[in-house]
Amino acid sequence: MAPLSQQLDESTVAIRDVNSLQPRVGLILGSGLGSLATRIKEEDPQATTLPYDQIPHFPSSTVEGHAGELILGTLNGTPLALMAGRFHYYEGYPLERVVYPVRVLGRLGITQLIVTNAAGGITPEQSPGCLMLIRDHINMLGANPLRGNNPEDLGPRFPDMTEAYSGRLRTLAREVAAKQALSIGEGVYAASLGPSYETPAEIELLARSGANAVGMSTVPEVIAARHMEIEVLGISCISNHAAGISPHPLTHDEVMETGREAAPAFEKLILGVLAQL
Repeated sequence: MAPLSQQLDESTVAIRDVNSLQPRVGLILGSGLGSLATRIKEEDPQATTLPYDQIPHFPSSTVEGHAGELILGTLNGTPLALMAGRFHYYEGYPLERVVYPVRVLGRLGITQLIVTNAAGGITPEQSPGCLMLIRDHINMLGANPLRGNNPEDLGPRFPDMTEAYSGRLRTLAREVAAKQALSIGEGVYAASLGPSYETPAEIELLARSGANAVGMSTVPEVIAARHMEIEVLGISCISNHAAGISPHPLTHDEVMETGREAAPAFEKLILGVLAQL
């Protein structure tokens, strides 16, 4: 296999051969939150859609609700690289493959990354359908995407994670939400390995650890982005009560449905944030 730097170069060149847009912001859409992908295609006639399997070295998305496309275009005046679908550790990919697209976005020139996800609510105020700004995270994956040889051209061996999620961008998002009369929470996101949902005992442990929501993504992407000194805004759509909080069994269908119902508010918030970047 070619060295990582060569792979990133080949992916970047292939994307730029199709669309020379210089994106300033990267956006990763979580389960059920794909409406913005449709919007950018409708609003920007110059937008380009690249299926992941047409980009050298990209993994393939295997999860329902993840289209598996990279879209480059302008949305609300902001040049954007939008990932409609992400990759997860539970799909069997090594973490360096999970975060590979984030590194490509960094090579394309993004300076901010907005990561979104569907998450289970752990605390009572995180109810299905609400949006939560991620203040911090807890990595329960048992692994780190920076493990192994450090690619010095991407970032330092020991990157600081004190402010993994930008306080400046969270303030901006809260101001946008206030102008829109949109209620939005803030809290700590915990990433578990999956693909099984957590047990009630695991949720109790996470609650005692200070987590407000739990999911199976995002944290590796954020670590890789901060390694490259990319500013990050994280937003969770609370799709369900976590195990033991809700008396009902958890299903992916519920996650998808709640994501679709929350899409208008989510879309409005993202568009407002993009207008201010």
